[in-house]
Amino acid sequence: MTLLRTPLYESAVETGGRMVPFSGWEMAVQFEGLMAEHKAVRTSSGMFDISHMGVLRLVGEGVKQKLQYLVPTNLDKIAPGKACYSVLLNEQGGIRDDLIVYDSTETEMFAVINACCLESDTEWIRSQLEPQGIEVIDYKSDGTFLAVQGPKAVKILDSLGDFNLKDVPRFGHKHIELLGQSVFAARTGYTGEDGFELLIPSPAGPELWKILLEKGVAPCGLGSRDTLRLESAMHLYGSEMDDKTSPIEASLKWIVNFDHEYIGCDVLKKQVEEGVSKKLVAIKLTKRNIARHGYPVFYNDEEVGEVTSGTWSPTLSEPIALAYVPAEHSKIGTELGVKIRGKIETATIVKKPFIKK
Repeated sequence: MTLLRTPLYESAVETGGRMVPFSGWEMAVQFEGLMAEHKAVRTSSGMFDISHMGVLRLVGEGVKQKLQYLVPTNLDKIAPGKACYSVLLNEQGGIRDDLIVYDSTETEMFAVINACCLESDTEWIRSQLEPQGIEVIDYKSDGTFLAVQGPKAVKILDSLGDFNLKDVPRFGHKHIELLGQSVFAARTGYTGEDGFELLIPSPAGPELWKILLEKGVAPCGLGSRDTLRLESAMHLYGSEMDDKTSPIEASLKWIVNFDHEYIGCDVLKKQVEEGVSKKLVAIKLTKRNIARHGYPVFYNDEEVGEVTSGTWSPTLSEPIALAYVPAEHSKIGTELGVKIRGKIETATIVKKPFIKK
C-alpha cells in the first residue's frame, strides 16, 4: 500500500521528524522526543501537522436542520462563528465517528472528521445530505491543516498579522488573512491546551511551518499528541469509541439531547431510561507499570473490562489509562486491577480529566 503524504511531509523530514504509517498516511511520530514535545505544549507552544484529517464544507438551504438529523447534539445552540463537538451515529446508536461541526452562515456549515474514517464519513454524509439539496465539498483538498497549541500559542499567532485571535472564544472560528492567503482559524484542538487549528492553502503551509519554527514553536508528532489528549481524557476513535459503542456508554452523555429527531435517537433514549451495561472510566495505577490498549481489567479477581488507552503521564509522572468496566463498578474511588505482563496491578478509578487547565 502506498502511503499518502501531507503538504508538510518534506518540512517534517527536514525538521528531524521520524516518520511512521498512520491511517494510510506517512506522519511524524516524534521530533526531539515525546517528553520534550509534551512539555513544550503544556508550558509554551507546539505545532502538529493534522493535514491527514478531513474538512468538509456543507452548502445549501436549511443545511443546519438537515445536518441535525445526523448528530445527537442540538446544533441550534451554536451560532455563526461558533462550533461544537459531536458524533455521527448509526441506527443502533453506535458511533460512526466523532467530529467538530462549525456554523458559518444560514447556508454553510463545516465539519472536521478523522483520517481513519475520512472516505466512509464523506460517502455517508453525501448519501444523507445530497438528496436533500446540500452540496458536500472537500474543503481541505490539498491544503495544509496545522494545529498550534499551548499557553503561548495564541500570542505567537497574533504576532503574525493583524487579526486579534485572542478575541476569538473557545470553539469560535473565523477566516483571517495570513501570508497573503485566506485561512480558516478555529480555536479548537486535541491537547487540552489553548490554541488554534489553521487550514491554509498548500503553497503557504511550509512557509508557515518555517515561520513558527523561527518563533520557537516546537514541532510535535503523533506520540505527544496521544499523551496530551489522554491526560485530558479526550476520546480516540477506534479505542474509546466505535460503531458498536454509544455516546452514553462512552461517557459522552453531555453531547446528547432528545429535543430533536436523529439517527439512533430511540436507542439512546432507551439507554438513558434503562441504563447501560458498561461505562468508560479513567484510572490511575499505583505502580509505574503502564496499562496498554487491550489489557484486561479485573474487579475482585474477576475479569470485567478492558483498557482502551494507556500511557505514562509526563505531567503527573504516573501511569494513567481509560477503560471500559461494568456500570456497577464505575464509581470514582473503586479499586480495580489491570493484568500487565501476567501480573495484576492495582488501579483506582479517578475523575476525568486527569489534568484540567
